[in-house]
Amino acid sequence: MAIWGHTADGTAVPIYTLTSGQVEVRVMAYGAHLVSVRAPDRNGKMADVALGFDKLDDYLKVPNPYLGAIVGRYGNRIARGQFTLDGKTYQIPVNNGPNALHGGPKGFDRYVWQSQEVPGGVEFTHVSPDGDMGFPGTLTAHVKYTLTGNTLRIDYSATTDRDTVLNLTNHAYFNLNGDDQGTILNLKMQLDADKFTPVDAGLIPTGELAPVAGTPLDFRKPEIIGARIDDNNEQMKLAGGYDFNFVVNGTPGTLRPAATVVDPENGRKLTVETTQPGVQFYTGNFLDGTFTGRHGVQYTKHMGFCLETQHFPDSPNRPDFPSTELKPGHTFHSTTTFTFSVVK
Repeated sequence: MAIWGHTADGTAVPIYTLTSGQVEVRVMAYGAHLVSVRAPDRNGKMADVALGFDKLDDYLKVPNPYLGAIVGRYGNRIARGQFTLDGKTYQIPVNNGPNALHGGPKGFDRYVWQSQEVPGGVEFTHVSPDGDMGFPGTLTAHVKYTLTGNTLRIDYSATTDRDTVLNLTNHAYFNLNGDDQGTILNLKMQLDADKFTPVDAGLIPTGELAPVAGTPLDFRKPEIIGARIDDNNEQMKLAGGYDFNFVVNGTPGTLRPAATVVDPENGRKLTVETTQPGVQFYTGNFLDGTFTGRHGVQYTKHMGFCLETQHFPDSPNRPDFPSTELKPGHTFHSTTTFTFSVVK
């Protein structure tokens, strides 16, 4: 552990380095961010495969693209920032056109979390008070990162003292070419999802669970990410690329495959498993060169992809979606693993 820097009010921000002899991961207390992942290619060459910044000050800037952040209290979008719970309507400040994104303008990514070392990793804790960004209930959230061999595991848990809604995820951007090696359009991906949640012009789900078959969103067999990204498809045009929630096959609550991404050139492979019902596949459509990452590289469109394991967007307004409600006396749990390997 080291102190990486301080926030504007002088709060120290610890950063932790996890090493296994195969993979090196850095995580920090500000926003419980995943700062970097160094993984080998088929020739043993190490590279940063998660986008990030060289110094804390870049993470403190507003706005920022959530590189590696834990987002909450509600990751992804809530239509109009409104939902009704127990007969009462709550308003979250909108920060994405007419909608609330990633918990509002000051979500969990904007706080220094408490941290403690645990076997094989570190656990971060954040207490969100009742009324924080308009959400009901005092919520205590825990995010634990552990590294074993070539697998990074993220365990999430949370409790509340009032009925509330919750959607926690990690917003890491990956590039298996290396974080300074151009776009991710050459990578080959497979998604274990037969269905997705179509969106409207504001990227809010329509409520439908639509089959991926016959669309550019069909990754049931490995496909090059960039092969169909510019297809004449209404959903793709609305999102400006891929920015969709996929319904992960299998039983929610069980750890099961969600996605596999391979770099055909260098052999790096990322396998994602999760207990969550969905995964948001996003191709960095809004990266516009505003942000300069490690190695002095400007992060532009499609330079990273996200696989945000999650509940579905706007679930508080969709009673037919898996519920995101959390009640007192209950504990929310979820697990996601990222395994970094190589194919010969």
